[in-house]
Amino acid sequence: MAPKSMIEQIQEYSQGVLSLAPAIVLGSGFSAAHGVPGMWPLGRHLRDLDIDPTWDSEETTQWAAFSDQIDVGVDLEAALGRARLSDRQTAKVVEATRTFLMPADLQAFNEMLADRKTFPLSRLYQHLFNSTHRTVDVVTTNYDRLAEYAADAGGFSHFTGFDYGHLQIRARDPRTRVHYGRDVARTVCVWKVHGSLDWFQDSFGQIIGARACLETPPTYAPVMVTPGIDKYRLTHGEPFRTIFGCSDAALQCARAYLCIGYGFNDEHVQPKLIERCETTAAPLLVLTKELTPTTKSFLARGRCGKYLALEEYAGGTRAYNTDNPNGIEIPGTAIWSLPNFLNCMLGDTT
Repeated sequence: MAPKSMIEQIQEYSQGVLSLAPAIVLGSGFSAAHGVPGMWPLGRHLRDLDIDPTWDSEETTQWAAFSDQIDVGVDLEAALGRARLSDRQTAKVVEATRTFLMPADLQAFNEMLADRKTFPLSRLYQHLFNSTHRTVDVVTTNYDRLAEYAADAGGFSHFTGFDYGHLQIRARDPRTRVHYGRDVARTVCVWKVHGSLDWFQDSFGQIIGARACLETPPTYAPVMVTPGIDKYRLTHGEPFRTIFGCSDAALQCARAYLCIGYGFNDEHVQPKLIERCETTAAPLLVLTKELTPTTKSFLARGRCGKYLALEEYAGGTRAYNTDNPNGIEIPGTAIWSLPNFLNCMLGDTT
């Protein structure tokens, strides 16, 4: 029997991962493919904000230090961490982040309305639900609602930790589901560990979801944790404590993992994921335009028993696995991108 080609090996491994109903981890690279700005353009946008005339000299100095860091190419999280912004400056950054990202989020929604097949993630959901599974878990560091839109486009329910309706309060039970008669609807659970564009906190501390709000309502503040040192302080409160618990449980129970555009740069997500991959040999599949140094370092340690990582390379794909830790080139086939990956694994439907 002839040895299997690399494409055949990728198909066999990937189909095995998909058959295990993997937990899906979405990073900023996933959203970037749908036009949502990433950390670099967001950093430039924040740098160009007007200085508030009410800031004191210390605040002005810290903002100048932040801007200087962005100018010399420091990544946004490091720049915000070094600047030590005040609470009101952090609030300004959160509101500016929401304002900057919202148009791209709404554009993605409009594209979904025009064509329900816009989101390849919908096709992935459909494949995973073509089984006895009633729940797909998605863990994401993104604020946008692409994962939820993809569920809508696929005809599935979704749950983010809030009750259903236009004005959403936090669900008391993370197992809250829509029912059709006695049957539980197939549900995509989206665990948004850094918050969402439609989460807000009022002046009394109550947290709600309000999807119709294009602008932040008066007396409310967005519930979004931006990069930097404050994200470790703010995430000790609700709703993040509950969301982290649900995220950790999803990652702990998963039999496999599919990471899309995720760079393994967030301490709120990867500890449980890395632990499972290294101690139980739960299979890992990574799709991304470019593997980050953190991802490469994690894989290079050699403790991840089963993995396949695909990134862009010279118009094709570079694949990494335990047999090819330094990567092997697959020219002319961009299977690192989710649409092409699904065509390769499930068959091209175009």
